[in-house]
Amino acid sequence: MALLEVKNLGISFGGLRAVDDVNLSIEEGQLYGLIGPNGAGKTTVFNLLTGVYQPTTGTIKINGENVVGKSPSEICQAGIARTFQNIRLFKKMTVLDNVKTAFHNEIRYNLVTSFLRLPKYFKLEKEMTEKAMEILKVFNLEGEANYLASNLPYGKQRKLEIARALATNPKLLLLDEPAAGMNPNETAELMDTIRLVRDRYRITILLIEHDMKLVSGICEKILVLNFGTELASGTPDVVLNNPEVITAYLGE
Repeated sequence: MALLEVKNLGISFGGLRAVDDVNLSIEEGQLYGLIGPNGAGKTTVFNLLTGVYQPTTGTIKINGENVVGKSPSEICQAGIARTFQNIRLFKKMTVLDNVKTAFHNEIRYNLVTSFLRLPKYFKLEKEMTEKAMEILKVFNLEGEANYLASNLPYGKQRKLEIARALATNPKLLLLDEPAAGMNPNETAELMDTIRLVRDRYRITILLIEHDMKLVSGICEKILVLNFGTELASGTPDVVLNNPEVITAYLGE
């Protein structure tokens, strides 16, 4: 059984069919790419998967459970986390605290018990700090743990957002253009980090990306969208040599 199974997914905004009959099957542990021209519907698919939008048609199953109709918080609890095209961080908080605040259940527990069970509170606080530092080390951000997030260079802010998403302990991690705005050296380092995250945490990753070197270098399968519909799918070699993909997306 696939970790994520999407069938006949579609959504309309008024008379516009933004996503139409998209199908996607991702096995546990896969690195999967979602590509297409600007306006192809890629981020809309992410918004459907995470409950920001509710589909007009189709089903979305995580480990066999249909999550259509569930709220974003319920879908997060079911095991999906994401990043965004426009970085979303708590800019006035430290790098470490940005990751710590992602431990949702423990934070809520702390707020309830902080005045009643202080020893337990301090123990959980210590555990969260240790877990957050472990994640920051994966992204080579431990040295900036006490920096304000706003003081990090752009490329490191991108990495911190992924670290925050990872801290929610997802089964499926959705990365929306994680390499956007990065230079080639930063992109190459990010490729290695994404592989490491997948292997160390044994999670499944679906990413939207325009950097074809990154996509072909780390993704095992790719789905191409164009005007909200499927244009091609398969391994990178097959997809990126597809004449229709070359014409519609690669511009050759």
